[in-house]
Amino acid sequence: MRELIIGGARSGKSVLAERRASESGLRVIYVATALALDAEMSRRIEQHRVRRCPEWGLVVEPLELAATLHRHAAPEVCLLVDCLTLWLSNLLFAGEAANQAEAGEAVHCQRLAGATQALVDRLPKLPGRVILVSNEVGCGIVPTTPMSRLFADEHGRLNQRVAAVCERVTLVAAGLPLTLK
Repeated sequence: MRELIIGGARSGKSVLAERRASESGLRVIYVATALALDAEMSRRIEQHRVRRCPEWGLVVEPLELAATLHRHAAPEVCLLVDCLTLWLSNLLFAGEAANQAEAGEAVHCQRLAGATQALVDRLPKLPGRVILVSNEVGCGIVPTTPMSRLFADEHGRLNQRVAAVCERVTLVAAGLPLTLK
């Protein structure tokens, strides 16, 4: 089974995902997409690490998510991906998309398109359980900068495409889950 858990910042989505992974009865592998590029992000990563079960496996993968899930998926495994938001950000800044957006150019990010397609194609075929965490960024105002608008647009498209191939989609607000699908 594949599940997408979405919500705003500090909504409780990661805590819910961790609880569902623990309750799955499967061996859990935590797939982290964040990179500790500064002290603040290092603290955030540490908060997540301390909260996790020490028996869980850990794979850090900032870019090649579909291939990583394929390598680690198994009938007896629950893969917990936290989170698609940072993965998308990593992809946008790994290529030329961020620079193109800020320069006011039309953006075509082949790396992002290919990585997203690979993830959407791979998810339904994975054995075991997969829980994906993602922010919901579409509830606020329209961002003011070209890069922010590109990010919000691509993030909305990513969430829609992943939700379409997941059997369960859960929205979390104020720590309360609401099943959407």
